[in-house]
Amino acid sequence: MPYTLYGIPNCDTIKKAKTWLDNNEVEYQFHNYKTDNISSLKLETWFKQQPIDKVINKASSTFRKLSDSDKASISEQNAAIALIQNQPSMIKRPILEDASGIVAIGFKPELYSSIFSDSK
Repeated sequence: MPYTLYGIPNCDTIKKAKTWLDNNEVEYQFHNYKTDNISSLKLETWFKQQPIDKVINKASSTFRKLSDSDKASISEQNAAIALIQNQPSMIKRPILEDASGIVAIGFKPELYSSIFSDSK
């Protein structure tokens, strides 16, 4: 089953996730938010699977730089989508997805090990 790893290439956590996937021979393609953007349809799909707060990294410098009114508007899906599309660095990284949807948000070796030991 092919996977998609969403993120930005210079992120250390993305680098660790890619290394883990490569070392464990997991087939995936990388989706770079900076060059490939993120569609509103994809974000809507994610928000049906996970709460907005799980998808947005509120600890990121990108989020912290938002105005108070923008931060407050995040709880409304359309506003969150518009902000994320304008500032995709706000998305938690990485998001790993398969054909059924989100498999994992973030990277921890033990999390990936449990995901892929279950799929074998």
